[in-house]
Amino acid sequence: MTTSRSMPTIAPEVTLDNPARLIDHTLLRPQTDLQQIEQLCEEAVEWNFAAVCIPPVFVRRAVACLYGSETLVASVVGFPCGYATTISKVQQAAELECLGCAEIDMVIQIGHALAGDFSLVEEEIAQVVLAAPGARIKVIIECCYLGRQQKIALTDAVVRAGAAYVKTSTGFGPSGAIIEDVRLLAEVAGGRIGVKAAGGIRSLAGLRQMQEAGASRIGTSAGVEIMQQWCAVQRGR
Repeated sequence: MTTSRSMPTIAPEVTLDNPARLIDHTLLRPQTDLQQIEQLCEEAVEWNFAAVCIPPVFVRRAVACLYGSETLVASVVGFPCGYATTISKVQQAAELECLGCAEIDMVIQIGHALAGDFSLVEEEIAQVVLAAPGARIKVIIECCYLGRQQKIALTDAVVRAGAAYVKTSTGFGPSGAIIEDVRLLAEVAGGRIGVKAAGGIRSLAGLRQMQEAGASRIGTSAGVEIMQQWCAVQRGR
């Protein structure tokens, strides 16, 4: 693996102000290759990110790259459209846990949600949770397609189904995370589960806005740039 000149040789000290442990360092582009995944893992270790979030095909290699570090491996199920069958999602989740994933970001069947069939969404989430009992399940509800009451109902369904997080977006929809959605999801979740904001968060200021709105995890492909901004702020104090 090649080391980027922009990365520190030693990860910055973990403090309450340091955003590194909020960040899922993410690379989910369809053109992603193994060398990019190895670089992503190296960056994650250098900066001590919470997790890398990567395509399923690269999970085995990422687990090996991150062995002995504090950074977890996360991958995706039903991504990015959510319309795989429930059986398929369950099988994907079980396989990912066996490969070493500690966290799984699954996309709901958005059509069920738009039709008001929240019980079907809840049942699917619950089956995925049961299929990978050793992994934290983060449920992507793709807020850009939903109205306020749908977001509320889905957050409650995610809680009841036993997932660990409700997540705003895939990053592949018409829009990513917005502050109002994060605030609403956090209010409904009420501390029972975490809220992950993802999609379009590319600066330290944007991360802080999402954190203040209630996000306890941030999905971003700009993790290194955000940490460089944070380090610059520390040097200027």
